[in-house]
Amino acid sequence: MGSSGEETIVCLPGERLCRIEDNIVLGVGTYEQNGYIYASKSGIVNIEESGENCQVVNVHKPGFHLTIPTTGDIVTARVLVTTPKFVKCAIFCVRNVLLENSYRGLLRKEDVRETEKDRVDIYKSFKPGDVILARVINQMEQSFLLTTAENELGVVIAYASDVRKTRVPMVPVGWSEMQCPLTTIKESRKVAKVLPESTINS
Repeated sequence: MGSSGEETIVCLPGERLCRIEDNIVLGVGTYEQNGYIYASKSGIVNIEESGENCQVVNVHKPGFHLTIPTTGDIVTARVLVTTPKFVKCAIFCVRNVLLENSYRGLLRKEDVRETEKDRVDIYKSFKPGDVILARVINQMEQSFLLTTAENELGVVIAYASDVRKTRVPMVPVGWSEMQCPLTTIKESRKVAKVLPESTINS
């Protein structure tokens, strides 16, 4: 597990980060279980060099604020569970504010895209682990109802199913496909057309 210096990895509590090795040790905001390092809180994963060829894995919280999503907000969420009818996800960022505690998000099949709603296949749109941009359309009792039915919304970060351990993100090759740059394997996704935030929120 190396530090690229440029890639920002956002984690949620309980998320497995990497395997403990002779040269990889746990630091602040992490804990060990069954030979792996896990995050004990939400935040940014930071890998620091310590001593000779030793890396310390930390999780820190830069500038957290108490922020609650409201209708119309653009949120960033991680897909947790997919079913034929809906997607469960954890909202960890509202607009550009990283949250200390994640909120539950629910994305229904009919809210995945704007057209041909009856032909939406959840399993070809999202997979657990994907990071998505979505808009809040309603607040329910224990979660927030989301939509990705805009070109600018959908999957922004995804890893190929068979090479997830490499942490090399796939790249979009269209509105409904992403490709792993290492293996050239393509997978179906509801791809977001990423635009500047000022454009999305206008």
